[in-house]
Amino acid sequence: MPAFPREELEDMVEHWLEANRRCERLGDWRPLADLYTEDATYGWNIGPNQDFMAVGREEIRELALGSEMGGLDGWRYPYQSILIDDRRGEVVGFWKQVADARRPDGTPYEVAGIGGSWFRYAGGRRWAWQRDWFDLGNVTAVFVEMMKADVLSDGMRRRLERAASGGPVPGCYPRGESPVPLWGG
Repeated sequence: MPAFPREELEDMVEHWLEANRRCERLGDWRPLADLYTEDATYGWNIGPNQDFMAVGREEIRELALGSEMGGLDGWRYPYQSILIDDRRGEVVGFWKQVADARRPDGTPYEVAGIGGSWFRYAGGRRWAWQRDWFDLGNVTAVFVEMMKADVLSDGMRRRLERAASGGPVPGCYPRGESPVPLWGG
């Protein structure tokens, strides 16, 4: 775990945040893949029996930022706090998940709880890996509420249908069987 100058990590974080805001405006998260190394990995847990893992920049682009973020166009992920460990070359960011759809009272649909990302920096304005966490129960509750209110995007409906089909979903693995462990790597 190499150390990096704090200024370099702070610059990467600002670069990352601006790229996130740009992708939010575009409604397309795939351009973020350019901020990972060619052999980077990106994963998260999907409950007690399943993990997601994308291996390599192009899988990150197509699976993590394409298929998995599909239907979340219009959603915002404002970072609330960021912690930088320059000795380990790691960054942790805490974010919210806020939909563009609004409830009848005018408030946005928002996932309760804390979401976040843990990154390992590789140098050169690239991440070596990223691991996310979020409260699956609260995510599910918001999606069900949005479904009942008939405000899900077509992309989100397709994504949920794919997940409910029981068929294989690229990048999803039985817990503990992903090609790279969730804890680092």
